[in-house]
Amino acid sequence: MPQPLALDSTLSDFNQLIWWLVLLKVAIVFVFLLLTTIFMIWFERRVIGRMQNRPGPNRAGPFGLLQPIADALKLPLKEDIVPTGVDKLVFFVAPILAAAPSFVAFAIIPWGPEVSIFHHQTPLQVADLPVAVLLVLAMSSIGVYGIVLAGWASRGPYSILGALRSTAQVISYEIAMGLSFVAVFLDAGSLSTTAIVNAQAHYWYAWVLAPSFIIYLVTMVGETNRIPFDLPEGEGEIVAGHMTEYSSMKFAMFFLAEYINMTTVSALATTLFLGGWRAPWPLTIIGPAVNSGWWPVLWFLIKVFALLFCYVWLRGTLPRTRYDQLMALGWKILIPFSIIWLLLVATVRALRADNHSPVVYAVAGVVLVLFVLLITFWDNGYQKHLARIAPDNPGATAEEEDEWDYDEDGELVKVVRAAPEPRYPVPPLDLPHYHGLELDAADGSVRGDATGVTKEVTGAGS
Repeated sequence: MPQPLALDSTLSDFNQLIWWLVLLKVAIVFVFLLLTTIFMIWFERRVIGRMQNRPGPNRAGPFGLLQPIADALKLPLKEDIVPTGVDKLVFFVAPILAAAPSFVAFAIIPWGPEVSIFHHQTPLQVADLPVAVLLVLAMSSIGVYGIVLAGWASRGPYSILGALRSTAQVISYEIAMGLSFVAVFLDAGSLSTTAIVNAQAHYWYAWVLAPSFIIYLVTMVGETNRIPFDLPEGEGEIVAGHMTEYSSMKFAMFFLAEYINMTTVSALATTLFLGGWRAPWPLTIIGPAVNSGWWPVLWFLIKVFALLFCYVWLRGTLPRTRYDQLMALGWKILIPFSIIWLLLVATVRALRADNHSPVVYAVAGVVLVLFVLLITFWDNGYQKHLARIAPDNPGATAEEEDEWDYDEDGELVKVVRAAPEPRYPVPPLDLPHYHGLELDAADGSVRGDATGVTKEVTGAGS
């Protein structure tokens, strides 16, 4: 006979659960993640359609609600194409390896307090560990193996480039993400998600650890490969990256992993920084009843879907960044700032514990010096960037810029300078077909009527 659980669930409470309760909660989490994925596909299309002044899905069912169901039925029926020359075993395993860890990571998320299910008290959480938050980092790292193996097994240039980009991206962003977690661990005194939620009973870490919260919001977008950080699958650059050679259900597995990862990192942000399942401040005035029973599940879902809306908002607002900008943000800004902020948080904690130790004051002085050096480093980098994009000799007059030389007839003429070379490669803008000419494939000669008038190339037949 299991013992009754305490008012606040602890790690020991999970050892008293009945096996069928564990299986029930696993099934609930599995179904919730699948339904959230289906809803987010519809929600994303509708919201971006609203932002861009177009209807979005509106044919399949009322308000297009059945469109995700139609997509889910269409994908298994599409032909499953396997290119020749691929490593078939790895090619088949990679999508599963990308999707499976995203389900496991949600197991340590608490979505409510202890409730009664079929007359048995149980915490609304599949499991908890002394190092529960590290499980999310471990599962996200394993998920990247699926992307890397998919690119390697495809044996295509675009797939390899997408896999390499994903590898470099996850290294740079997981370091900053892990450092943002450490500040929460220091304040809560535990890596258990249940203990972290209980530590936010009076205030949320989103306010007292705001820099860590902001860093995590940026890194979780890079972690899930979403716009503006979706470089591993940049359609305009490398077709679809690691998914270029995939089709049918294997293609759908990568999208399933992406949307489940979005839900998982949003739930983790809610747990670590937004009080978890606890009600927001205006509702706490009512009394402790808002944080008991099944009401906390509603507060948890509201917070998670608010963060998921931010994902959609970013996709409908921001363009894709360049890869050098992506890496510079991770290595030059987020990681240095995370380290200095972590040292500052640790110093404040030490000052609270011991106000008379000279070591603490020495460390505090070192932290301030590092912060000043970081600001100086950023300012120097910004000034160099302005110098690179500034025109040459901005203070020169028109007379100083003009050059004069003698032509073939001995006349003094002004030298017309050629246009400066573009900073990034662009396609040629004066190809023969722009002037009504065609290039003969046989001998390479140009034929046609050169009228000298530039024509618009539309791709439509005349």
